[in-house]
Amino acid sequence: MTARPSLLLRLAQINLVLLRYGLDEVLFATRWFRPFRFLRVFMPWTWLRRQRLSRAERIRLALEDLGPIFVKFGQIISTRRDLLPPDIAAELSRLQDRVPPFPGAQARAIVESEYQEPIDAWFAHFEPEPLASASIAQVHGARLHDGSDVIVKVVRPGIERAIARDLQVLYTFARLAQRYWSEGHRLRPVEVIQEFDTTLHDELDLMREAANATQLRRNFQDSELLYVPDVYWPGTRQRVMVMERIEGLQISDIDGLKAAGVDMKALAERGTEIFFTQVFRDSFFHADMHPGNIFVDVSNPADPRYVAVDFGIMGSLSPVDHRYLADNFMAFFNRDYRRVAELHVESGWVPADTRVDEFEAAMRTVCEPIFERPLGEISLGALLMRLFQTGRRFNMEIQPQLVLLQKTLLAIEGLGRQLYPELDLWDTGKPYLERWMREQVGAQAIARNLRRELPRLGEILPTLPRRVDEALIEIGHTRQRLERQDATLQALRTELRHSGRRNFAGSVGGALIISAFVIAGLDGRAPAMLGQAPLVSWIVGGLGGAIWLAAWPRR
Repeated sequence: MTARPSLLLRLAQINLVLLRYGLDEVLFATRWFRPFRFLRVFMPWTWLRRQRLSRAERIRLALEDLGPIFVKFGQIISTRRDLLPPDIAAELSRLQDRVPPFPGAQARAIVESEYQEPIDAWFAHFEPEPLASASIAQVHGARLHDGSDVIVKVVRPGIERAIARDLQVLYTFARLAQRYWSEGHRLRPVEVIQEFDTTLHDELDLMREAANATQLRRNFQDSELLYVPDVYWPGTRQRVMVMERIEGLQISDIDGLKAAGVDMKALAERGTEIFFTQVFRDSFFHADMHPGNIFVDVSNPADPRYVAVDFGIMGSLSPVDHRYLADNFMAFFNRDYRRVAELHVESGWVPADTRVDEFEAAMRTVCEPIFERPLGEISLGALLMRLFQTGRRFNMEIQPQLVLLQKTLLAIEGLGRQLYPELDLWDTGKPYLERWMREQVGAQAIARNLRRELPRLGEILPTLPRRVDEALIEIGHTRQRLERQDATLQALRTELRHSGRRNFAGSVGGALIISAFVIAGLDGRAPAMLGQAPLVSWIVGGLGGAIWLAAWPRR
């Protein structure tokens, strides 16, 4: 009985925050309330506002006031630039997890609850003060009994209940918006909340995050580009994850990086190379690359290496996605807009009846102004965003994995230019893409595929003559069966035709015989023309009998 009052109280809190930031205009923008928009002038909060902020700024501030779940929602929805107006998407991307930490005693209790043992049985030392605190979990420093320094990530207490409550509120708002807001049908708010729901529950499972980290670490084993901390699996549970503790400067600490003598050009270019390596070599990429999740190992400033943390959101690409993206990028590099249009149709992401020439013209309109600018000013991420926006006009289906890719590309590009403003992502990425394309379709790809298939071919080749002979025999048997089936079908068709004729003749003969009996019964009472009823009945009956006997099947 307490769930309903709690939900109503939360709705009241949300409404107060929306009113505080003047977001009641969203309500008055709906179809039902639009005629009463003038009433906003008389609302007291309209008069008492001290500052005039943009709509996007007010939405961001409201989400920050509403708490960690709404902050996380804003962060995730900022990636859906195919759905949001550009000003709102850009402002929401500024949301940060500035969430107050929960007490260390609670974190300790959660760890002991997951382990079903005292925390001292696992750690020689556990720091009660958190190193970082975010919307879903917070991180504490600790030391294992073997002396290894680790971090312990602990899911927030009561977060599941808070998520369930706020998701219920968000679903309610989404359904109302989809039903009554003029933009609701196009922006598909219910689908957006469903996507957020899935992502949020994935992040709650730290076993899943640990598995993501292990896979990424395996992909960059012994790499000089990226270091991924090792997961301590014995101490990892659904609500607790233990991982190697890393040292480094946060990527956003530009002054600290420069003071350490880091080669900023090399650092920016390596970030780009890491992105293309994850996407095109491994099909598995870190999709939450905000500054809080990226550190730099400055032990060798001339040869800096990235260190990544927080693996709750990862993206992956299929071989079809791979080829589609690479072909699209190369077509854009070469200004081959016809090929871009054909690729969209071939991939099935736009309807098959889309006119390629119209789509080609739309792509040219988007891209030509960009190419007229210096290469250093071109944003590859912004180009990808415009590609999705233009595709939407042609009923292009937005793929979730490509939305994550777009978000990551925008983050990497912005970060790279923050580190080294002269970074040319096109110039850095084009050789990598060209090399990847050669590896996929050239002689190297053929040799690599042959090497991969050789063990299986070694098993098949000795038995190939027998397999071919068996296949030929089976083909012959199949042909014979088909011929017999065809002959049987022909016989059935013939029999059906004959049977139909016999049935018709038998029906006619039977009718004549019945008529003969009727005529015989009219003897003495028949009209003049049937005065000789017995004779007529014999004639009709004889004719009917002859026809009926002729229709009898011959054996």
